[in-house]
Amino acid sequence: MRTQREVERKYEASPDAELPELPGAVDPRHETLDAVYYDTEDLRLIRGGLTLRRREGGADEGWHLKVPVGEDTRDEIHLPLDGSEEPPEQFADLTLGYTRGSALRPVARITTERTIWEIDGAELTDDHVTATRPGADPMVFREIEVEGDPDALDRTEEPLRSAGFERSSLPSKLARVLGTKATRVQPGKSAGQVVLAYAATQIEKIKYYDILVRQDVDDSVHQMRVATRRLRSALRVYRKIVSSGDLDAELQWLGRELSPARDLEVQSARLTKAVSELPVELVIGPVRARLVRYFSPAQAQARENVLRTLRDERYLRLLDKLDEWVTSPPFTEKASRKASKELPKHTSRAEDKVGTRLDAGEIHRARKAAKRLRYGLEVHGSDKARKHAKAFTKLAGEYQDSVVALPLLRTLGMEGNGFTFGLLYGQEQANAERIRASLRWG
Repeated sequence: MRTQREVERKYEASPDAELPELPGAVDPRHETLDAVYYDTEDLRLIRGGLTLRRREGGADEGWHLKVPVGEDTRDEIHLPLDGSEEPPEQFADLTLGYTRGSALRPVARITTERTIWEIDGAELTDDHVTATRPGADPMVFREIEVEGDPDALDRTEEPLRSAGFERSSLPSKLARVLGTKATRVQPGKSAGQVVLAYAATQIEKIKYYDILVRQDVDDSVHQMRVATRRLRSALRVYRKIVSSGDLDAELQWLGRELSPARDLEVQSARLTKAVSELPVELVIGPVRARLVRYFSPAQAQARENVLRTLRDERYLRLLDKLDEWVTSPPFTEKASRKASKELPKHTSRAEDKVGTRLDAGEIHRARKAAKRLRYGLEVHGSDKARKHAKAFTKLAGEYQDSVVALPLLRTLGMEGNGFTFGLLYGQEQANAERIRASLRWG
C-alpha cells in the first residue's frame, strides 16, 4: 500500500471547447480508463469527501482510496489489482470510521477517454467521460484536471478561464454522477452556529486521523487525540449553548484509549534525546539499547490497543452519535444570541478555573483547565488570550512530562545502567522543581 499527495484543480467546459496554449506543453498521450466506484448504500464515503474505486487502464491502475486533506489537496492510497472485484480488506478497515461496517458495493461506473499533456510544473488531463449508475440514464461530460505544484496550478488558471473553462464546484467525477458531495457546517453569527461549525470541523478531523492511525502514520495518534480534546473542550466550555448529553463521557473514554500510545511516544523521544545530549563519558553501559528494549514492546502493545479501540463497537457508536449531534444539534435558548456577546461569558468562566487550580497547587489540573480554555478561545476569543493559555499549557506540559519520567527512570536505573539513569532522574527532578517555582497564570 502506498500513498501519494495530489494537488489538483478541476474545470468544466462544453465538449467542443478549445484548450488554450499552455506554457511548456509537450506532445500529449492517450489513455482509456475504466473505473468502478464503491460506497455504502447511503453513500457514506462520498458524503465524507472520500472516493473508493477499482480502475483498469493507465499507469496507476489499481484500487484507489482518495481522502481529502485540504482545498485542492487529497491523499490517494493505492493498492494493486488482485483479480477480485471486492474492495480489499485493507480499505474496508481504513474506511471503517465512515462506513461503520456497512457493506461497500458498486455505485457507479465511469469510463474516461483521457488525453494527457505534460506542461510546465504540472500535468493537464482532458477527460471525456461516460458514466452509468444503477437506475439512472448514462451521463456524458467533459472535465479538465490540472495536477502539480500550486504555482503551476496558478499559472494555468487564467488561460483556462479565458478559454471558457470554469472551476468545478464538485470535488470529483463521482460527486457529479451521484449528485452529492461532502457537506460542511458553515459558521454563522449566532453563538450556536459558531460552536457547531468548530465542533463539526473537529469531528471531521477525528475521522481523517482515524485513517492515518490505521496506517501507522507518524504523529497521527497525537493529532487524533488533539482533535478529540478540542471537541470535548468546546462542548464543555459551551455546554450552556449546545448540550452534549453523554458525548463528554464518551470522548473522555476515547481520549483515555489513545493516551498510552501518545505518552509512550513522548517519553521515548524525550529520554532518547536526553541521553544523546549527555557527554559520552557519562553514558555508562548500553543505555540506548535499554530504552529500546523498554519502549519497543510497550509501544507495540499500545498500538494494538489503539487499533482495537478503533474497531470497537463503542467507538463506532460514538461516531454515529457525533454525526447525529451535528445533524440535529441540541441548542439551548442561548444558541440564538449573538456570538460576539455570548461566547466570551463562557470562556471567562473557564479562565477562572485555571487560576483557582494553580493556587491550590494542582498543576496538572490547572494545565487541563488552561488547555480547555485555549481550545474554547479557538472557537471565539482574542489571539492574545489564546496565546497566553497556549504558553501556560506548554510549560505545564513540560512539568508533567518530567513528573511522569521520574518513576520510569527510577525503574530503569534499578534494573541496570543506574549511573546514567540516575543522572537523568536528577535532571528531570530539577526541571520539574524549576517549572513549579516559575508557573504563573495572571
